[in-house]
Amino acid sequence: MNGALHDFLNTDLQFIKGVGPVLALRLSELLGGRRVLDFLLHIPRYVRPREISESILTAKSGEILTIPVQIISHKRGGTFRSGRRAPTQVVTRDKLGAELMLQFFGSSFLDAWLEKLPIGEWRIVSGRLEQGRGGATINHPDFIEKPENRAKIPEFQAIYPTSEGVTQRLMANVRDGIFAKLSDINIDAPNREFFDALRSIHYPTSNDDLAPANKNIMRLAYAELFAHQIAIACTRQRRKRGIAGRSVSGDGRHREKLYASLPFKLTAAQNAAITDIENDMARPEPMMRLIQGDVGSGKTIVALAAALNAAECKIQTAFMAPTDTLAQQHFAKIKPICDSIGIVCDILTGRDKGAAQKEKLTSIRSGRTQIVIGTHALFQEAVQYKDLGLVIIDEQHRFGVAQRAALTGKGDNPDLLALSATPIPRTLSMTIYGDMDITIIAEKPVGRMPIRTSTLANERIRALTARIASQIDAGAKVFWVCPLVTESEDMDFAAAESRYEWLKKYFDAGVIGLVHGQMDKKMRDAAMADFADANGKTKLLVATSVIEVGIDVPSATIMVIENAEKFGLSALHQLRGRVGRGSAQSFCVLLHGDNLTESGMKRLGVLVETDDGFLIAEQDLMMRGAGEMLGTKQSGWIPYHFVDYREHRDLFKLATRAALELTESDPALATAAATIARDLMFIFDREIKLEG
Repeated sequence: MNGALHDFLNTDLQFIKGVGPVLALRLSELLGGRRVLDFLLHIPRYVRPREISESILTAKSGEILTIPVQIISHKRGGTFRSGRRAPTQVVTRDKLGAELMLQFFGSSFLDAWLEKLPIGEWRIVSGRLEQGRGGATINHPDFIEKPENRAKIPEFQAIYPTSEGVTQRLMANVRDGIFAKLSDINIDAPNREFFDALRSIHYPTSNDDLAPANKNIMRLAYAELFAHQIAIACTRQRRKRGIAGRSVSGDGRHREKLYASLPFKLTAAQNAAITDIENDMARPEPMMRLIQGDVGSGKTIVALAAALNAAECKIQTAFMAPTDTLAQQHFAKIKPICDSIGIVCDILTGRDKGAAQKEKLTSIRSGRTQIVIGTHALFQEAVQYKDLGLVIIDEQHRFGVAQRAALTGKGDNPDLLALSATPIPRTLSMTIYGDMDITIIAEKPVGRMPIRTSTLANERIRALTARIASQIDAGAKVFWVCPLVTESEDMDFAAAESRYEWLKKYFDAGVIGLVHGQMDKKMRDAAMADFADANGKTKLLVATSVIEVGIDVPSATIMVIENAEKFGLSALHQLRGRVGRGSAQSFCVLLHGDNLTESGMKRLGVLVETDDGFLIAEQDLMMRGAGEMLGTKQSGWIPYHFVDYREHRDLFKLATRAALELTESDPALATAAATIARDLMFIFDREIKLEG
């Protein structure tokens, strides 16, 4: 990439005509950066056509109408007794005499609007048409231009994601200023195709131009995947070549005691995972392995075996969980086993204060504590390890890169073992976790029975309640999950708090508990602990999806999920996995709205037919796409600009193959042929330190 192009892409947006420092700050909050490059990677989401219409009579309510009209009269809005201001109205007529009302609410800039609409003159207006009792109306037109300035109204308007204080007009002006400058820069041939495709995306003429199958979108998506895969390949090579770790290979004495103490035999998949880990730890370079296992597949025992391998070599292990509750559960499982083997295991969370905390920190620093389980407290400055050699991170997608780096930084290039119970479609694993070696535990422990899953319409909820009451009388424990904490005017979903109150009509209040993310943490932990306690009073726990990951109550055998159609399949599978963790038969009831569509019923049918989390994740991806499946902020998934996880799956393989071929022949990306790879790594912020 030539210097002029590189410098322009790094230019601060405040220096683009019409922007300045204030708007640049607003744009940076929207774009995640304030460079020209950050804007270029922020693409439109759809196209709004604004072709000129000749008459209102052919337009439909809800459509964008762009039409020449003559201004007939102004009527300034007064003030109602309530203090609310009536809209100012401007009456206009089109060429055929049909009337169109323009309405303006509030008093801000009102005179400026009316000056643009002098009585008797013609203007072209554009905005969303509403047809009601008052006739045809446009509220606050998007454009008002003189007929001779019709070119200022785009025939096809690219609509960008925006935020407060950032308008579509601002976005268009910034775009135009950037591409005007780009046209003056001599872009070298390898990059010209990329920037030509980028221009076409920012100036679309139909929604087809922004579709995943569009040739320009696919070209940009491939470039983005290629940049990511090049960075992954270089990282893997550097890790295996240049980072000095140490060989960790114990004598097996602790692990043999572990296996002998278990009341069950490990599955073949668990044994295979342990073998992968032991082989990694024996190598001189640091391990970076991800263990993906469906809910209830036995990842914790596999992780403990790795920790005992380290302990046999007098090396410490830090086992980090995303929540206090999950850390406490791991500790409750692992501590008794460690005690029986003769290993010192402790827990460190935000709860620890004063003398108790000081004692734990001293034990960790001295090396007496060989396995420490905890939350983010494990990487706080006060925590010092004598010899941290293994870091285990549970539900690793819940932790950011900086948090993982902070914990591994407590040791001298320790081995890293990540665990995830969130199934990722197999087609995407290399893309998401390409810098890690992956082991999948696909088997369930012996004795676990499949969860019987069924769907039920909301209208039968009272009959369901009666059935649950009889099951509770027989000793069952029940999860009842709702999508919301409190009722909302905007969403007609079940709310945990109101369902809790409703259920108290049918059950003794003493047997019902409530947990959700907005509760006081101590109250939530206490409610959860009472439900988990075999002798606890709580038999029915009403909750939100706060219980989705890691909650382990083997005695719970019934899961009810309200408004199941509002959850993604993967989320439903995770929630279902909170039951079926013991030897008793478990059940899951998916309550759905009375007007469930055929496609909605088909989605829920996937849960009824299979309990394979990876297959379910694949179906979720195919039915909804990654955007809905993951949400906009789900960590652990790459926030691509152009890539569609569902539609571009074939490009993943092509980009991975091309990246491997290039890095194998030119590890340092030093040849002229690798120039485009370096440029794309810069463009997509995948630059890493390259070594020869």
